[in-house]
Amino acid sequence: MEWLNVFGLAFMAVIMIPNVIFAIRHKEGFENKWHHPFAAFAEQIGRFGCFCFMILRIPGTCLGWWSDDAFAVYLVADTLLVALYCAIWCVCWKKNSMFRALALSIIPSVLFLFSGIMSRSLLLTAASVLFAPSHILISCRNAKSASPSAEDAGQPT
Repeated sequence: MEWLNVFGLAFMAVIMIPNVIFAIRHKEGFENKWHHPFAAFAEQIGRFGCFCFMILRIPGTCLGWWSDDAFAVYLVADTLLVALYCAIWCVCWKKNSMFRALALSIIPSVLFLFSGIMSRSLLLTAASVLFAPSHILISCRNAKSASPSAEDAGQPT
C-alpha cells in the first residue's frame, strides 16, 4: 500500500466536509462572476491533480519524506492547516468578505504545496503550483466583482 497516503486521504476528507455542506445548502451552486478561460482551466487541472496526488503516491514521482522528523512536521503542519481551514469556514460561514475568499483559497493552496514539498511528491508539487495562483486569483476576482457594497466570499475549494 505504498501508493496510498492515508494521511493525505484523511486531510482531504476533512477539508471536503465544509465544501460538501456548502454545496448541499446552496443547491443553486456557486456563480463564477469572473471568467478567464486559462485561469479556470489551470485551477481545475490543479485542483483535481492536488486532490489525486494528496492521496495517491505514484511510484517514481513521490520520493518520500526526508526523515521521520520531516514526516512529523508534515503531520503537525497539515493538521493545523486543515483545522484552520475548517475554523474559518465555521466562523465566516455567513460572512461574505475578501478575508474569507483569501483565507479559503490560500490555506488549501499552502496545504497542497507544503504537502508536495515535504513528501517530495513531484506531481503534487506541480499540481499545487498550477492550482494556487489560479485559485487565489479567481477567488479574489469573484470577491471583488460580487458587489460594490458587500464583497463576496469567493469560490470554496
